[in-house]
Amino acid sequence: MRFLEIPWIPTADVSMIVVDGRIPRQIEKNIRKMNIEILKMPFCSDVYDAIACHPDIFLHPIDSRNIVVAPNVYREFETKLKALGFHVIKGDTTLTKNYPHNIAYNIARLGNYAIHNFNYTDKQVRRLLEKKGTTFIHVKQGYAKCSVCIVNDHAMITSDKGIARAAEKHDIDVLSISAGHIDLPGLNEGLIGGASGLLGKNKLAFLGSLFHHPDYKRIMEFLRKHQVTPIFLAEQKIKDFGSILPILQLSA
Repeated sequence: MRFLEIPWIPTADVSMIVVDGRIPRQIEKNIRKMNIEILKMPFCSDVYDAIACHPDIFLHPIDSRNIVVAPNVYREFETKLKALGFHVIKGDTTLTKNYPHNIAYNIARLGNYAIHNFNYTDKQVRRLLEKKGTTFIHVKQGYAKCSVCIVNDHAMITSDKGIARAAEKHDIDVLSISAGHIDLPGLNEGLIGGASGLLGKNKLAFLGSLFHHPDYKRIMEFLRKHQVTPIFLAEQKIKDFGSILPILQLSA
């Protein structure tokens, strides 16, 4: 096994992911059938229940081996991630229930781009990204990673118009889709980024089926354009569980 050179974007089949500890049994079974180990995000009552186990709320990988963890769950994750060879960095921001005090680590990353509302980004994360020479794309949306389905390092899917406009200015290929039509237990609706994640080079998994989404055909066409294969991990309507976060992959 080896680390991902680019956070969120594997170059080989993924061997370990971090996911919401509450994912349905069928989704977990289908992930394990792909010989992928699962590191489950524990419940954190410091934020509201709907996002209390979401990896993209509490964790942010800076590069291949450095990962920032919110103080809320640092104790639980430090030992587990260090045992895998990661350098685990404690974030400065302790998350609390209400927006915008729960978005500090929810940054979308595509290659060398970071998309977020940088008024609220964790200072530790921001410092490390600046040190790497990352290009910042400032948007109003604080739940940026939740809003962005990463297709590759230069393409994404989102229902957020502000993110779409900002990303297109940086020559990122954006498919804009209808808002809604994604479940988020405990809230009215979820977001496409939080319902997806790459599980290999050009393999994009969804936490449910897109067949029920009104933009199903357009999404399939966009994935074909980028030579990305969709994987539906359940037959039911797609659900937002705070992203699939790939952290280890097989050697190429």
